Amino acid sequence: MCWGIVPPAYRQADADSTDFELMRNSVFPVLFLLVEFGCGTMEARIDKVILISANAEWKVVKDVLPYETIRRSPWGEYFVKDMRIGDTTEPVIFFHGGWGKVAAAGSTQYCIDHWNPKYIVNIGTCGGFEGKIKKLEIVLVDKTIIYDIEEAMGDSQEAISDYSTVLDLSWLGDRFPKDVTKTVLISADKDIVPNEIPKLITRYHAVAGDWETGSIAYTCMKNKQRVLILRGVSDLVSPQKGGEAYQNNSIFLLGTDKVMKKLLEDLPIWLEKCR
Repeated sequence: MCWGIVPPAYRQADADSTDFELMRNSVFPVLFLLVEFGCGTMEARIDKVILISANAEWKVVKDVLPYETIRRSPWGEYFVKDMRIGDTTEPVIFFHGGWGKVAAAGSTQYCIDHWNPKYIVNIGTCGGFEGKIKKLEIVLVDKTIIYDIEEAMGDSQEAISDYSTVLDLSWLGDRFPKDVTKTVLISADKDIVPNEIPKLITRYHAVAGDWETGSIAYTCMKNKQRVLILRGVSDLVSPQKGGEAYQNNSIFLLGTDKVMKKLLEDLPIWLEKCR
């Protein structure tokens, strides 16, 4: 009932004092309105937020779930969906956070502050290194590295280490509900540069990369927020042939459609693990 808005002096006022008369005449009507009409547009208790980054990924979500009531936040659209998870039904937020590191960090923090969920689940796409991972393979991320940091006055690798995050997945147990590749995912505000792939493999043991997961994982770590990141390989890149989707966006869109539909199909099974 938002009782916290009553000033401390009023809360402590003596019933016979002038202060109490002031409180009765000015504060009580406000409290009545708040109780009568509510303290805002708060949703029911939300334990799980599904965070979607890229515009193309969000489009698939809306295509698969076309009848949801779209709401808007400072970061992007979202909706609340009652989902069947195991033998229960509960409200789950689907939130479009935006692409790139800045939007990813800001929207993740917004979701944490706004709903205080038990779990944030990020589903989306990534680019795979040809020969190291297969197209449409699903990655369960256990570590993220933001690798596009270049220090002119210090040690770039030290800075990159500072922005690397190891995800605690012990709560998932040893048996996963679906076949996945558990591995590191590297992030940068750029697409994978083909001639950088050998260095990325050697230095970070990477098999795939994206734009957002490094920021999402880092923000969750700072908030002690439990997070699950599942990314599907939408397209492949190689040092020899370049990126198959570069200059051919239809390949990325087709891969995104297949990956997102697979992730959405499997989502209730993963959410059963989020207890």
